[in-house]
Amino acid sequence: MDDLQIIQLYNARVETAINETHNKYGRMLHGIAFNILSNHWDSEEIVNDTYSKAWNTIPPNEPKFLGAYLGRITRNLSINRWHKQRAKKRYKGAELLLSELQDCIPHSDTIETEMQTKELVEVINCWLDTLPPDDRILFLRRYWFGDSVNQLAKKCITSPNKLAGRLYRLRQSLKKALEMEGISL
Repeated sequence: MDDLQIIQLYNARVETAINETHNKYGRMLHGIAFNILSNHWDSEEIVNDTYSKAWNTIPPNEPKFLGAYLGRITRNLSINRWHKQRAKKRYKGAELLLSELQDCIPHSDTIETEMQTKELVEVINCWLDTLPPDDRILFLRRYWFGDSVNQLAKKCITSPNKLAGRLYRLRQSLKKALEMEGISL
């Protein structure tokens, strides 16, 4: 079933929308949650919360790209759960991702207004558009979907060390692009 048909099921309040969503996007959503939380039980709970949130937000929202919409919900819920559990020192997945990006993304206290946040998003999106498709996919798989370096190295048929170096160069490129746009780090 395609995304438009699934969204129509949500709009009509037909419960099979959740089953169809699970069939099409369940594995992807679980992967996003697990890469952040490193816990299967919590990941399953986050995926179920994603379905609930989608049910409650479609309508009035009508996403153009259902997979991206659901992925964003899952990612946000997972990060919120990670922050909640961080004090218990149980999860390491998101901590590693955030530590890798801290040198090239400005700290939240330097971005004071929503306008500055939108500008940052625009600069990052423009930077992503300049990358070759392989680098763009690699960057997003690592820092949006949270795939491990070892997983990505297997997919790219390279060693984890070489891939880590490539990711480092990508982060340095992002840092340079942000500095060129006057975004202080």
